[in-house]
Amino acid sequence: MSPTLLPLAAEPAIDASATAFVLICSSLVLLMTPGLALFYGGMTRAKSVLNMMMMSFGAMGVVGVVYVLWGYSMSFGGSNIGGIIGNPFENFGLKGVVGDATGATVDADGTAIIDVFGADVWIPEVLFVGFQLTFAIITVALISGAIADRAKFSTWLLFSGLWVTLAYFPIAHMVWGGGLLSGSEDGISAMIFGATDGVANVLPIDFAGGTVVHINAGIAGLVLALIVGKRLGFGKTAMRPHNVPLVMLGAGLLWFGWFGFNAGSELAADGLASLVWVNTTVATCAAILGWLVVEKVRDGHATSVGAASGVVAGLVAITPACGALSPVGSIVLGLVAGALAALAVGLKFRFGYDDSLDVVGVHLVAGLWGTVGAGLLATSGGLFYGDGVRQLVVQIVIALASLVFSAIVTAVIGLALKATVGWRVTDDDETAGIDQAEHAESGYDLVARGGRIGVSSTGPQTDARHHDELTSEGVKA
Repeated sequence: MSPTLLPLAAEPAIDASATAFVLICSSLVLLMTPGLALFYGGMTRAKSVLNMMMMSFGAMGVVGVVYVLWGYSMSFGGSNIGGIIGNPFENFGLKGVVGDATGATVDADGTAIIDVFGADVWIPEVLFVGFQLTFAIITVALISGAIADRAKFSTWLLFSGLWVTLAYFPIAHMVWGGGLLSGSEDGISAMIFGATDGVANVLPIDFAGGTVVHINAGIAGLVLALIVGKRLGFGKTAMRPHNVPLVMLGAGLLWFGWFGFNAGSELAADGLASLVWVNTTVATCAAILGWLVVEKVRDGHATSVGAASGVVAGLVAITPACGALSPVGSIVLGLVAGALAALAVGLKFRFGYDDSLDVVGVHLVAGLWGTVGAGLLATSGGLFYGDGVRQLVVQIVIALASLVFSAIVTAVIGLALKATVGWRVTDDDETAGIDQAEHAESGYDLVARGGRIGVSSTGPQTDARHHDELTSEGVKA
């Protein structure tokens, strides 16, 4: 995931095919957040759909700006402060990234470029910024599903900026930027199993974001759900998805965009990216089956919402491991992920926390399984391939470290916001509908529009089926 910024080399040149590949993949990953908005929006009740979708779009606005200002510098800047964070001022506002202000390797036109994994494949560094920016956006947006239907939009925006700065950027640096959870000689893996020539003997596996994205967002969702509290009527009133086709459309867009997420993390159109594409596909297919089997055995029905949720669980689980497994191993990983996530979504009722849209059950559980499962199923280093437990130990350590760090930071931010600006809308606003309270809009204007059944906005008010005139007193033939 993390390419190397090298000193000035002889006649470096941008690789057009790799650049085109990463441009396309960046666009695909950006599409995932509107796809998530559809997925989450359909899962909520009709009176909350716009607010749910706006939380994703709000995250895009806040994180996109913050990432350019200091996020990239904190994640991938050349400095390494305590193995936890990069210097936010080193590349503030992309200083030294757009151009040659810091003496970085440049193309003939003066554009700063980076060598992808030291393989003499050069892409513009600013393109790598754009690619990573999309990862930060989707990670923050994922958290919103845990607090659907009840949070102030303004507080959510404040949280987005604070959390991405204090939780996401540090973990991205620790895992991908040469910090404590990376394969550097100063990382935890090297401390446990040693290093050779500046590289840990056992490299942590997180190809595209099991720790950085899904464990990080999943535990943040759990902590935030506990801090914000339950929705009114949780556990007593049915809170079913109001638009299942929207859920399935969103899941389809997430799956489509996820190829940019996973295959794009290779940063080059090569054989490994091709394997990642296949692994991502078959793991997701298997996860659908795993989820549906659990539903059929447990509930007697295999549901469309279950299939859509299985898609996401499979994608989450394969994300960290997609570059390290065989296709058969990916099927095993995905099948287990779908079954585990299907079982885990019921935990909120058993333990009494209101994770509205199952961020914990899907992203945390499947993310943990995918990260740890890589230690079992990786073709090089995996326990099931006879390579001992060292890789598994490293995978467990990086998963737990990410979980604990994110939980603590999220708790501090969440409690601070609760004590100052507050998280909850009023009970009356929550009951009436958060869309109207927070945005003065409604997702479905069923009265003002004409249609087969309804009231026309122009001409005589009639029932479209019977052509009876509607008056203030009732129906007049």
